[in-house]
Amino acid sequence: MLPLGLLSQTIYPLYDEQVPNSKPNAVKETREERDGILRIGKITEPTIEVFLPKAEVSTGTAVIIFPGGGYRIVAYSHEGTDVAKVFQEMGVAAFVVKYRMPDSATMQDKTIGPIQDAQRAIQWVRERSVEFNVNPKRVGVMGFSAGGHLASTAGTHFSKTYINNEKGINLRPDFMILIYPVVTMAESFTHAGSVANLLGWDPSDKLRTTFSAERNVTADTPPAFLVHTTVDKAVSPLNSIYLYQALIQNDIKAEMHIYQDGNHGFGMKLPNANEVWMERCRNWLQSNGWLKRS
Repeated sequence: MLPLGLLSQTIYPLYDEQVPNSKPNAVKETREERDGILRIGKITEPTIEVFLPKAEVSTGTAVIIFPGGGYRIVAYSHEGTDVAKVFQEMGVAAFVVKYRMPDSATMQDKTIGPIQDAQRAIQWVRERSVEFNVNPKRVGVMGFSAGGHLASTAGTHFSKTYINNEKGINLRPDFMILIYPVVTMAESFTHAGSVANLLGWDPSDKLRTTFSAERNVTADTPPAFLVHTTVDKAVSPLNSIYLYQALIQNDIKAEMHIYQDGNHGFGMKLPNANEVWMERCRNWLQSNGWLKRS
């Protein structure tokens, strides 16, 4: 039996018709569950999984979640569905995206495959806002690690349309929640694996800059909540710090929590059990009015 106030979830194809920017291939999706974490790789058919609170507790706010995995796999459970269930309890509709892995064998241009899926997810949720009891002006994005890179790309690239958008749906997320995110692809502390998987082994400086969120912040960039740890050896906390600096330099509302301890990929569980960053996130959402019923 589901907890009180929660509705069952449903998985939908992200695209109604042919997946854009794809080419015929024989690549098969992989799934592996290890240490309680479901890892999905070689994704060519993106999906979106819906987690809705009951109408009587719904705030009208939605969050679209992009799990991490270095643009090689997605850690679908502990950075996706597990988090979505917590948002349900807050009265926030959550949507977990199984986005495509960039691959020249499956895509005409692998550099834009993930951002196409991110924009499509935002478009998809707003198109169905009435169906899901969502306020289309309260649709945010959330990402972990490389999923944080994707979420921050969505938050800085919304003026460029990478998908068919004949209806003119707004592709700008209303807020960003970025957890130990890969942000830069241009600085020396970048996550080399994410760069290679998305942009290739020797991308141009222009391409690196294009896909570095800290270099593309403007006055229209949405507010952000960031979480990192000082000792993250996989993705330097400087990723969050540089983005935070760019946000405040552009007068964008931002809140950042950098904890002393915690290895990369901790999901919702920091080593100090008394530190619950999801509670800090709830407070941030509340402070900005996104948990007030609309």
